[in-house]
Amino acid sequence: MSATISLREVAPLSIPGVESGSPIVIAGPCSAETEEQTLDTARALSATGVKVFRAGLWKPRTKPGSFEGVGDKGLPWLQRVKSETGMLVTTEVATVEHVRAALDAGVDILWVGARTTANPFAIQDIADQLQGHDEVTVLVKNPVNPDLELWLGALQRILSAGVTRLAAVHRGFSSAGAHIYRNDPQWHIPFELRRRAPHMTILCDPSHIGGKREFVEPLSQLALDAGFDGLMIECHCEPDTALSDSAQQVTPTAFKHILERLVVRSGAPIDDELSLLRQQIDDCDHELLAVLARRMSVSREIGLFKKAHNLRVVQPARYQDVMKARIAEGSTLGLPEDFTQQIIQAIHEESVRQQLNLLNDNNE
Repeated sequence: MSATISLREVAPLSIPGVESGSPIVIAGPCSAETEEQTLDTARALSATGVKVFRAGLWKPRTKPGSFEGVGDKGLPWLQRVKSETGMLVTTEVATVEHVRAALDAGVDILWVGARTTANPFAIQDIADQLQGHDEVTVLVKNPVNPDLELWLGALQRILSAGVTRLAAVHRGFSSAGAHIYRNDPQWHIPFELRRRAPHMTILCDPSHIGGKREFVEPLSQLALDAGFDGLMIECHCEPDTALSDSAQQVTPTAFKHILERLVVRSGAPIDDELSLLRQQIDDCDHELLAVLARRMSVSREIGLFKKAHNLRVVQPARYQDVMKARIAEGSTLGLPEDFTQQIIQAIHEESVRQQLNLLNDNNE
């Protein structure tokens, strides 16, 4: 038990072939589907200079009947990737059996997925299995829900097992309603993780945050600009036919072009207080716009109800009650009365405009 080591003492990862200070890039398919697909993708990525190859063997899927990975069958494929390309290999582990099989097969890096990170019992089981394997590297993805303490707890459990080659992976957080990205980045959470563990390697997974391949490059650049230590990107030789997460995977050729266009800037902007605060502003704005979009969606539903029941769009008494309540609520949160009034008035006017459009649309 390494209780004396804190996350603040975790050193940056060193990867053979990756210069100190250069981004660590991990790439490969969401899932290893066949030996040919795995090796073809690995060879193509190796030619671009990638030093770490990723491929999921055990895939925790939301619904039964989905492709849940090839399991142990794929371990020899990863061994071939290692022997033929010289790349390190990594795969996701979610159970003690996964850990044991991966270690026995010589997998270099294990990663713990978001669903597993959210379960302290599962994390502790994995940590117990890792006792005595201080040579292995473990990556811990953030939990599905935006809970920094849960993420920190998972990292601490792995660290307490004696694993010091430890890193975190930011892949965004699940959230309800319509959003630009598949998983809400909530950048302030990995930034706070950085503050708590200033030397630990933190990677960004733009594939899972974006959910679509066109978001991979801009999110990758944003992550590097924010001072993340590297990227984990999903690549597949034929992504449109992939058995899992096809929309967010890029071809090795596209991946190569992305790497060529990315700019690695000097300095460490993630440690700059102003940069952190500005990123939090951006994060708040994204959340605000998503909430407003949901609010207007509900307003349109109300508009349809009013149309079906021949009701007036504007209900003055209701409007006055809402305004009074929101001003009072804003006041308790430290917002000036006139500021809250202007915001609620603007939202109400847009809601009325959309409801009037519905009322006068004979196609509805």
